[in-house]
Amino acid sequence: MEATSKKKKNKHQGTNALEKVGITDIVMAVVLFLLCLTCILPFIHIAAKSVSSNTAVLARSVYLWPKGINFDAYVSIIKDGSMIYSILYSVIVTVVFTALGMVVCICTAYPLSKKRLKGRKFFTFFFMFPMYFSAGIIPQYLLYQDLGILNTVWVLILPLIYSAYNMLIMKTYFQANIPDSLEESAILDGASNFQILVRIVLPLSKPIMATLSLFYAVGRWNSYADNMYFIRAENLKMVQYKLYQMVASATEAQTTTLSEAAAVQSTPEVLQAAAVMFVTIPIIIVYPFLQKYFVKGAMIGAVKG
Repeated sequence: MEATSKKKKNKHQGTNALEKVGITDIVMAVVLFLLCLTCILPFIHIAAKSVSSNTAVLARSVYLWPKGINFDAYVSIIKDGSMIYSILYSVIVTVVFTALGMVVCICTAYPLSKKRLKGRKFFTFFFMFPMYFSAGIIPQYLLYQDLGILNTVWVLILPLIYSAYNMLIMKTYFQANIPDSLEESAILDGASNFQILVRIVLPLSKPIMATLSLFYAVGRWNSYADNMYFIRAENLKMVQYKLYQMVASATEAQTTTLSEAAAVQSTPEVLQAAAVMFVTIPIIIVYPFLQKYFVKGAMIGAVKG
């Protein structure tokens, strides 16, 4: 009798939930579905082109399903070696950049989140100022030249490790989610500020740290403008800039060439599609592991405390 009663109750609740679905909910679901398609379909199209035959791609007959499946473009890229080197180099730069960026972000946001910091408003304004105003490319180039970091790996790391936007999100998270009572108890027990940060604050801030780490990593991975302006050596070019050069050369001359080590030849469009997949896959692999933290951290850190 009890089981039957529970089933009827659950059925009744399900019926009420369906009755509450209105036209607005349906419209929003359709809009979200279409927005998802705008993200998914281009990726599927590129993936299909990357494993299709040259003839099918040139005939513009490849849409969402590959035709004449082969992996010649991937073989060309692997045999060439320069793209593989750029990917490994980009991964190292991205990891170092993300680690240093998080250290700078935490060390800036934590003191600014404390009311006991004297001159907090002035320092907050000082650190937020670069978010609204920038000197421009030419002053940046002259500054990097004077610092001696032009055409070095450090020009890709040091200038961007501080992000005012990320700092603001982390500062807001600290203020809204770390109770002052925890820190007061730790201070009474003789803990220093550094011990409080490492042993109390950071363990409670995993969602926002994962979120901002993803922001840093994706931002560095997708950026190529600083490569274009400040890097000349081929071995210091990140994979996104290599991809940009490949697409630009194919657009201008209708040819995309790799080194002589690449024995397998593919058309420019197929090579471009395979290169795009090579560049995109690392981020796709990392994202699922951070997704649960990313959603929570983005929602909490975005609410001003």
